[in-house]
Amino acid sequence: MKGLIVKSPWIELILEGKKTWEIRGSNTKIRGTIALIKSGSGMVSGEVNLRDSKELTLKDYQVSNEFHRVQSKNFQALPYKKTYAWVLEKPHIYEEPIPYEHPMGAIIWFNLSR
Repeated sequence: MKGLIVKSPWIELILEGKKTWEIRGSNTKIRGTIALIKSGSGMVSGEVNLRDSKELTLKDYQVSNEFHRVQSKNFQALPYKKTYAWVLEKPHIYEEPIPYEHPMGAIIWFNLSR
């Protein structure tokens, strides 16, 4: 299973089902169940299904706060040169977070053993 590192408060919002788009500066072809790791915690907090990845226009980003939850009164620019919404669904919070060993150099993705 792939593990995705997500900062707080975004990981909590994803796992609560309140944030269904993870905004990233790159596309991904990964689909299916992925583990969510809270940045800096050394723990896998839960999992989610990564259903899609789509490039956003500024207009898409401006009218989609309910999906990405980034707070701003007036977005003037996208957060990345190319901005993607990774579409998430079916979040599952683990009752007990699972420790993992962080591989050298891993910033966004890495492989987790079951």
